[in-house]
Amino acid sequence: MNLNFEEYKTKLYSAVLADTLDSLGYHKQTLTPGIKSIKPDVIICGLARVGLYMPIYHDDENTNVYEHEIALIDSLKENEIAVLCCHGNEKIAPWGELLSTRATYLKSAGCLTDGCVRDTKMINEIGFPVFAKGTNPVDTKFRGKMMMADVPGEIANVYVESRDLVFGDNDGVVIVPSKVIDEVISKALEKVSSENTVRDELKKGDSLTAVFEKHKIL
Repeated sequence: MNLNFEEYKTKLYSAVLADTLDSLGYHKQTLTPGIKSIKPDVIICGLARVGLYMPIYHDDENTNVYEHEIALIDSLKENEIAVLCCHGNEKIAPWGELLSTRATYLKSAGCLTDGCVRDTKMINEIGFPVFAKGTNPVDTKFRGKMMMADVPGEIANVYVESRDLVFGDNDGVVIVPSKVIDEVISKALEKVSSENTVRDELKKGDSLTAVFEKHKIL
């Protein structure tokens, strides 16, 4: 698998990936609405590294809230995305500026979480891509802990595994299963080319009826 993430960020978009996945029988790969970039017009694209969180209600010398979180972040490689599955828990903000600083150094491609994030002003100044359910200034300490990493999980109603492709833009976030990445990317790029042709014909005045009958693209 030889992936060109910069090309994908330039040529692809979430809708064409969602359509391509639909055409291959994958109908549940788009995160539920509400997971957005903390800065408009940012694209996130890379391979998932999954971390699973659970709520906690205390902290003591045996809890070690950050152990798995720190290990996951320190192990991020170039073009990998920390996918933090919080199961919609908005009471925790597992991502912030210091993690972004470390991940940027490691050339990580971003963070995706269905929890919240904090330090958004500083993260945006760094330019690190982060997609989240919302913002919340509280730490995970006393509230949540990553329990496992690099195991299958679910984020915003989509099954995800480490090494799946994550792609997000203003319209939403799509998860492409690792076993079909090459096929999906190839077909999506073909669809983009076809849509460009359709767009040109519509600009010339051709009707939607005629264009759809000809290309079967809408």
